[in-house]
Amino acid sequence: MTEKTPHKSGFVNIIGNPNVGKSTLMNNLVGERISIITSKSQTTRHRIKGIVNGDDFQIVYSDTPGVLKPNYKLQESMMKFSTSALVDADIILYVTDVIETIDKNAEFLKKVQNATVPVLLILNKIDLTDQDKLTKLYDIWKEKIPQAEIFPMSAKENFNVENLFNRILELLPEGPAYFAKDEVTDMPARFFVTEIIREKILMNYDKEVPYSVEVAVEEYKDEPKIIRIMTVIYVERASQKGIIIGHKGFALKKVGTDARKDMEAFFGKKVFLQLYVKVAKDWRSKDSELKGFGYQK
Repeated sequence: MTEKTPHKSGFVNIIGNPNVGKSTLMNNLVGERISIITSKSQTTRHRIKGIVNGDDFQIVYSDTPGVLKPNYKLQESMMKFSTSALVDADIILYVTDVIETIDKNAEFLKKVQNATVPVLLILNKIDLTDQDKLTKLYDIWKEKIPQAEIFPMSAKENFNVENLFNRILELLPEGPAYFAKDEVTDMPARFFVTEIIREKILMNYDKEVPYSVEVAVEEYKDEPKIIRIMTVIYVERASQKGIIIGHKGFALKKVGTDARKDMEAFFGKKVFLQLYVKVAKDWRSKDSELKGFGYQK
């Protein structure tokens, strides 16, 4: 009689500074497009879980907002998501890259140095450097976080991701599945609607405008052949409303068209999408607004 393989499960939390490739890594590890990816910092605002299941394991990944010094209440809430990821992790993936300054956000780095769970340090974007510089960076990081295992990687090129996945599997503690085995995320469909629209806004508009935007789903009807969605894009000022809509509504129409295509690919179904724009004055600095958008409890 063969002995049954024990079931392993755990929470693997991905943390690091903005723009180091956390969301790209998360999507590669999960095998699904869970987190939105743009070249702009502060793309991820929430803590997003992606779940990978096997017969004898379940890995619950968390993508978190980039670590920063908060300038307004929205960023304070984002930092709470990042800090909480240090507390409830079974394994920490600390993502850095070959470009950023080593001592950036030294206070947060100190918390990583003091972690009592395994730390896997991801030295990302190695395709942007040479072997000598990479070796020096490796040695510096080994001195900074001696207990960390270092994985040189290019998440964008999917290089060394499989080795990282296998090591995570080895380090996972034994335990039951925390979610149903057919789930790939704990976020509802409405959340991905707002994230897809926000991604298109980040890609289509410049400067401060994308960071002043929040998206809310007012109506979501999943019918047999089509999903009907009505959403509101909130901005902080009336002038931003005009920029989002654009001349004769062309800018908003492009966001809607791009978002609808991605939603149809994501949901595997036809989507009818309506977009409206409203002003919620200074919403990023108001507790009541942040609570309504799900950033505070």
